[in-house]
Amino acid sequence: MSSLARPAQDRMIAGVCAALARRFGTSATTMRVLFLLSCLLPGPQFLLYLALWIFLPSESKSRTAW
Repeated sequence: MSSLARPAQDRMIAGVCAALARRFGTSATTMRVLFLLSCLLPGPQFLLYLALWIFLPSESKSRTAW
């Protein structure tokens, strides 16, 4: 598994779904569809997405830190 960072490429909105897709070894499209389907269920999915957007480092920033 790769590290969890929002990619500079393959972003739709913030890159959260693309980062999760890389982490779990699936396609970004699959992760986006799963997120959209999860929004049909009750719960804080949108707030979780916003929190991940804020707290996950961007790939370009995490590369310069090393």
